Amino acid sequence: MESREAPMTAEPRLSDDRSEVARILFELAVPGLLQNAATTVAEQRIEYREEAVARVLGGQLSAAQLEYVTKAMSPCPPYLVTSAAQRITWRDSRGIVNVAHTGPLGAVVPVVAREATLELWARLENDAELERRTAELPESAIKLLAATTTDRTPTEIFRTGVDAAARTLVQHAFLVAQTPYGDAAELARGLGESGIFDAVATTWYWGLQASTYRRGMIPASLVTFAGRVRYSVDTVVALRAMKDAQLAHAQDDSLEPLPSGAQYSQLAPGQRPRCLARNPQVYDEGRTSVLALVADTFVETFVRLLDHIEVVPAVVDHAKPVPDTEAEVFEVPDMTCSHCTRTITKVLGELGVAPPEFDLITKKVVAVFPSAEIRERGFDAIRARGYTVVPRQD
Repeated sequence: MESREAPMTAEPRLSDDRSEVARILFELAVPGLLQNAATTVAEQRIEYREEAVARVLGGQLSAAQLEYVTKAMSPCPPYLVTSAAQRITWRDSRGIVNVAHTGPLGAVVPVVAREATLELWARLENDAELERRTAELPESAIKLLAATTTDRTPTEIFRTGVDAAARTLVQHAFLVAQTPYGDAAELARGLGESGIFDAVATTWYWGLQASTYRRGMIPASLVTFAGRVRYSVDTVVALRAMKDAQLAHAQDDSLEPLPSGAQYSQLAPGQRPRCLARNPQVYDEGRTSVLALVADTFVETFVRLLDHIEVVPAVVDHAKPVPDTEAEVFEVPDMTCSHCTRTITKVLGELGVAPPEFDLITKKVVAVFPSAEIRERGFDAIRARGYTVVPRQD
């Protein structure tokens, strides 16, 4: 790590200014975040390829999943973890390859969730008012955002929030049998009304959602009360214990830093992390939050798109062998944010590969491998961190 001279003035501590960051994000978000004109929806037909996932323990977890639970999710009990039975791959309406796991409702949830994500990302990209408000931020606010969040700009932060909402829906679809909901629309609305999106932001530690999503797992169980679903008591206890373990690890200088605990290490002693998007603010004589705005709009968009997208299985040819060349373009469908790009850069760097180029929109990675052997070892190392690698098809 490069050494840097100490700043002339002390930089704000993350923990001291999170309320201020929450206020900045809220004022950027309202009024009107994601409320600009929706894209005209054409009828679509999206094909996917499905493959079964190997299971052990009576069909609950695969060997790789069980190892991850016991080593990386301690003290989460394995019995609390539900695993998807199938994994699918498909190309979305932008031609980008995707991979996801499915529950009893099948491929429709992840495929349509992806299309809802793309629509909301397009709204962010075309939000002139958000661009104007961001440009008017004082330099102190820009520095504070950059110091406090993994993503560097407000648009990137909101993009990540939309993606997290989609992952929340897809993962909790694994548990639909534990709910009173009968189809994808009922599930999405029910999770929103029950506050599950809020519960994920509150109780899950930073990084848990993305890592378990990539592995097709959810460390939770649901109970129904008065027509709404809630986390079971053992789920709340386990999530709290895992979050505390991550916090303790991140703040112990004698231990190797965890990628998912990078933000926790900057908290003041005794300070508990808070979701910036969840901090409520007063708006229109009521209280709301950025998280509520994003989750509600995502659910609304997902339900609307269900009526316009046909999701069907298809037979897809196996990928052709990758040619033995140095420069390689490949896709990582479950790469979603700058944390993912740093992880991939690190594992490839350990093999002597120069920092790759990334495109988070198309999920493409460009890397220069010294040899075919290093390329394959690099792909295996990326997969070992829970990501999918789709080699280039010629």
